[in-house]
Amino acid sequence: MLKEVRPAVVSLLALTMITGLAYPLAVTGLATVLFPYQAQGSLVERGGKVVGSALIGQEFKGDEYFHGRPSATVAPDPADSSKTVSAPYNAANSGGSNLGPTSKALADRLSEDVAKLKAENPAAAIPVDLVTTSGSGLDPDISPEGALFQVPRVAKARGVPEEQIRKLVGASINQPLGGVLGESRVNVLKLNLALDAAAPR
Repeated sequence: MLKEVRPAVVSLLALTMITGLAYPLAVTGLATVLFPYQAQGSLVERGGKVVGSALIGQEFKGDEYFHGRPSATVAPDPADSSKTVSAPYNAANSGGSNLGPTSKALADRLSEDVAKLKAENPAAAIPVDLVTTSGSGLDPDISPEGALFQVPRVAKARGVPEEQIRKLVGASINQPLGGVLGESRVNVLKLNLALDAAAPR
């Protein structure tokens, strides 16, 4: 019986060492050498301090900043652990709202968001990404249309011409990889940092 068990145990240990230890360490080491920025979490720094990641969105509330997509992530309610409370961009609880098209809660939230955006920029069509959440709730990007829609509010809050903010948005657009993979997008954190540098509050 030992003859039959021994090869199985040796194979298990060997494969565990190869696939569970050697391979992950080799890939991590190569990634750190070849792509250090990405391997360290794509961290964004300002004045030598980490202010966020280019891969995880943040909530910006002030009129002087561009806002990202709505986030449906939640966290445990401090008052009652059996309930949850809204916690936008909570990376510990990534996920969508799971509300369907017949949900009254979703319809109410959409109506409220649309009314708020219409009041902000009544002449423009509202880009869909400014009222819909992403599947992860952590999307760091918005569409160029979503950024341009917010230009009048940001320019007014900063006291600068709209054209200056439009140029900044144009310079912040990331094109699809190789011109075909993905969509044009604007990283909200990087745009807001560029905004602070170009047009301080």
